[in-house]
This record gives sequence, structure tokens and C-alpha cells, in this order.
Amino acid sequence: MSGYIKGVDRGQITLFPERLEDWIGEDHPVRVIDAFVDALDLAEAGFERTAPAQTGRPGYHPAVLLKLFIYGYLNRVPSSRRLEREAFRNVEVMWLTGRLAPDHKTIADFRKDNGPAIRHACVRFVELCRQIGVLTGTSVAIDGSKFKAVNHRDRNFTEGKVKLRISHLEDSAARYLEEMARADRREQTEATITKVERLKEKLARVRQEVRRLEGITRQLKDTPDGQISLTDPDARSMATYGKGTGLVGYNVQTAVDTETHLIVAHEVTNVGNDRAQLAPMAKAAKATLGADQLDVVADRGYFSGAELLACHEDGITATVPRPETSGNRKKGMFVKADFVYDAATDTYTCPAGNVLSYRYCREEGGLMHRRYWQNDCQNCPLKARCTTGKERRITRWEHEHLIEAMYVRMDDTPDLMRTRRCTVEHPFGTIKAWMGATHFQMRRIRHVATEMALHVLAYNIKRVINMIGVPSLLKAIGA
Repeated sequence: MSGYIKGVDRGQITLFPERLEDWIGEDHPVRVIDAFVDALDLAEAGFERTAPAQTGRPGYHPAVLLKLFIYGYLNRVPSSRRLEREAFRNVEVMWLTGRLAPDHKTIADFRKDNGPAIRHACVRFVELCRQIGVLTGTSVAIDGSKFKAVNHRDRNFTEGKVKLRISHLEDSAARYLEEMARADRREQTEATITKVERLKEKLARVRQEVRRLEGITRQLKDTPDGQISLTDPDARSMATYGKGTGLVGYNVQTAVDTETHLIVAHEVTNVGNDRAQLAPMAKAAKATLGADQLDVVADRGYFSGAELLACHEDGITATVPRPETSGNRKKGMFVKADFVYDAATDTYTCPAGNVLSYRYCREEGGLMHRRYWQNDCQNCPLKARCTTGKERRITRWEHEHLIEAMYVRMDDTPDLMRTRRCTVEHPFGTIKAWMGATHFQMRRIRHVATEMALHVLAYNIKRVINMIGVPSLLKAIGA
């Protein structure tokens, strides 16, 4: 071993610092956790046991357990059992908790019983960022991402999945019966008898599984969305972009400030699409930022006339690309964008120069739509590229001017969608990297929302530390 750096002899007496304080530097992130929790009004936030009981065994102060969890999620240690071990061996945790070492059941119960209060603490940190001037922007990007639940895909059922599994089981049962029939025609030896008994056991298990799946089929008829998850009843099967990469989990929505990349609002849902999430998330972000006006950008999965109108009525300028639902462009045919609207005459002009007049208005999906067409399409030389029907009809939403203004904004700021992608995907990537290839620790949507609040709080704390440093943040908190 000569020629290498040598370690200390394990038998040598070592003098460690006498105080835990000596192990934690003045700019250590753990000091931010300590100062932030100490500055919180835990009783107002709704934490349980903020006042000690007059009788019985003394319990742990909620501040100690909250600090422990924030530290855990900030350092990729979300498990209550792992946090229990860290309390015994991690000097940073010893400093943070005063060398208290709660058992894993106490730690887990705190997270389970204080969900709303933990979510309030997450909101309080965003408010703190706004008060100290870190969060001053009036523009956010909204996006959703799928997170795995504590529920394997084999434990999630839809009518299609059940039918497919029953079909496979029936094929297996038929194969076992055929093998048993062949065995009966042979000479009955000990090996043959053993094989038949084994096949009978397999057949019994298959029939038992079929009966179980048939029971699940009956339960599916009573579910509003046609899904049942056995491990986490609130988790739902959700599609993702990659083929065969769907998962059973939750759709987490975030509104991220475009300047600081701080998460200003978030929500956990078990709806697989984002169609109805734009206005709720935008309004939550606007309330958190305390802004009179707010610019919001999201991808085409959020496009909805009703959601855009709700944002407009609340003083929110939303920019969401309209998805191309017609296949005409791929066929080389004209699309609605090729027809020019004239607001003064309330008419459309087609690519051939003919005028499409307003005919009538009707309600579709809760929205009022106006219909336009003209009667001379049969004699138009461009009809083959326009429509296969008698005439080409154009539908215009009564608030279509909001969408037209949105496309003007997109033309004026061509990098808007790139800004959205660079803004909102950064927090998701960071949080999922902290989680690794795992899933949420808890079950049911109310508990998953608590976990997500801890992830968001940890992310925001680390982000602000990277922006202004520990000393400045401590000074802002008042430590």
C-alpha cells in the first residue's frame, strides 16, 4: 500500500468537534430548512399536535418531523424507514432534529396525517419568494407530466384488458384439457398420473382466475371511467408519448415562472389528459403571484375554447396552439386557415375568391358556433381540393377573435413555444431525477398530493438557493 494516500487507523483515538454546530457550515442548505420551518406558524398552517398534550407520553414537535421530511425530499430520501436510519447516522439530520430519532411509524404517520398543512407550507414558501422579490414575473408556462403510482399495470383493469386476459386464460385451459385427454389415452404410469394431477391443478387455478376477472367485469360497470386499480384505487392507466410506455399513475400539473423556473402552483389529478386543466392552473398561478394580469403559455394538449374564455374573463392572456384535427392538409386539400374572415361584413372568403355568408348559429359542447357557406361550390374549379360534400361549410366560434389574437402573438414571438418547453420541463426533469425510476411512496390521491407538495417544496428551496445563495435566503427569512 506504500505510495498511496493512507487512511486513519481505525483503532486510533479521534477527537471529534464537541458541538454539532461545528459540523454545519454557515452556508449549508440545511440551515435554510431549519430557518424556514421555525418561521412558519405551524398552528395556523393546520399541523396537528402543535400544543403538547397535558397527559400521556410526550410526542415529537411537528417542526422536527417537517424538517426531517423536507431534508429527505431535498436529498432523495423520501422513505420513512430510510429517514429513520438517517436520524441515527447522518450528522446533518442530527443537527436539524437535535439528535432526535423518531421511529419510521411516527415519521410515516406525520406525513399521512398532515397532508393539507404540508401543502400549505409549500404555498407559504412561494409566497415568501414573492415577498422577498425573487418571484416578480407575470408569465408562467403550464404543463403536465405522468408519475407512477404504487400500482403495477397488471393490477389495473379496464373492460378491454379483462376480455384479453380471459381470452388468454381460456386458451390455456383448452390447452390443459387437450394435454389431459392425450395423457388419458396413454398407458397409465406413475409419471402420467403425476402429470395429469399437475394439469388439473393448473386448470383449477385458471378457472379461479377467470371467476375473479368476471367479478371485476361486473364491478367495472359501476365505475364512471371504466377503470379499477386494486393497489391504489385512485391511480389510473395513462398513455404517454412512447409506444407501449403507458403507466398507471397520476397526471401532475405545474405552473412554472418563465424567469426563475420556480413552481408557483401545482395540482395532482388522475385525469389522463390536460384539456380541462388550463384555466384552473392559470387562476391558481395568478392568485399565488398576486398579479392583475398574467401571461400563460401551454402546449396544444391544453387547447379548449371554454378554457381560453375562462382565462380571458379572469384577466389571463393564454397562448395555446390549436391542434390540427382535420386530415385535409395531408391530403393536399384546403383547411380552415385558408379561408379569410372579414369582421366588418361577418363573412369568409374562400381560396377561389368566393364569399361565404353567415347562415345560422347553434350550440355545440356548451359553446356557440356560427356556420358559413355559399351555394355555388358545385361550379367551383377548386372544389376537388376543398370538399367532398355539396358545399364547403366553415364553423366559427363566437369568441374566435381570442384564438386569432393568440396566433398573432405567436407570430410576433416565434420563440414562445421553445421558452415554454425550456421552462416547464426543467422542474419535472429535476424532480423525476430525484425520484429515480421509482414511484410515489403513498396511495390515494390526497396522500400523493402531499408527496408532490414535498417534492415541489424541496425543488423550490434548492432553486432559490442556487439563485441567491444560502446567506441571502436566511437573511430574507429573518434567521
